[in-house]
Amino acid sequence: MSQPSMAVMTFDEAWPILQEEGVNKIINNLRLDPSRQIFTSDEYMRLYTTVYSVASPNNLGPEVDKLYEQYKKTFEDYVSSEVLPSLRGKESNDLLKELLRGWENHRIMLYWLSRFFNYLSRYYISKKGLPSLKETSHLVFYDKVYGEIKEQVIRDVASFREREGVAALAKQVVSIFEEIGGDALKNLESDIEEAMVEDSAEFYSRKALDWMSIMSYDEYMLKVEQCLEMEESRVSEYSKLTDKNRVLEAVQHELLNVHAQKLEAKREMK
Repeated sequence: MSQPSMAVMTFDEAWPILQEEGVNKIINNLRLDPSRQIFTSDEYMRLYTTVYSVASPNNLGPEVDKLYEQYKKTFEDYVSSEVLPSLRGKESNDLLKELLRGWENHRIMLYWLSRFFNYLSRYYISKKGLPSLKETSHLVFYDKVYGEIKEQVIRDVASFREREGVAALAKQVVSIFEEIGGDALKNLESDIEEAMVEDSAEFYSRKALDWMSIMSYDEYMLKVEQCLEMEESRVSEYSKLTDKNRVLEAVQHELLNVHAQKLEAKREMK
């Protein structure tokens, strides 16, 4: 794209244009119809050249600093005002579905704003060694969204025995954190693995007590075998999220190790 020729603008002159004609228009469109084309080529060029007027070549001063910080703040404000409220009050599959919808809208925001602010990438960001436009927006989403709903999302994914369809949704949620990159996916995997191990231990601790009170040794051992096979199949659906061996070890510990003496007594009574 050739460099537009226009007078230099200050941040205070440029931002009202970018806010009203760019950011607000994107947000309104996401509320109504995210699939609709938002900008004409003329509208796009006006926004692009407005950014260029502040961040023209060799301009690394405070006005461009403000523009870069406002880009980040735009995503912070959007996530706080649009994404988080839509997640609050949601539970289980509804929460995961809303999280996926919020992420898709976030990506649309990034698609357009990163193009309007592209001139920052070409000069300012590279020369100052700052996080890219994409990295900045993704980290805002991760910090604000995951930080708030982390415990509930982990609990919902970990309680996969009680709900249908969660495995497919969980895989899509993982794709969000894969795209964010950095430590996001590693943290999610670690959190969910710990939750699944704990959930499995609690679930089979209760089941073991019930089964021990009514089953013979042979019946109980058959039930253990069935449970381990069933859990291996279920946990395999979460191969990106957890080490299945840790979950199976937790199940085996609660069903066998904890009740070893009682099982031995039942076996001797056969």
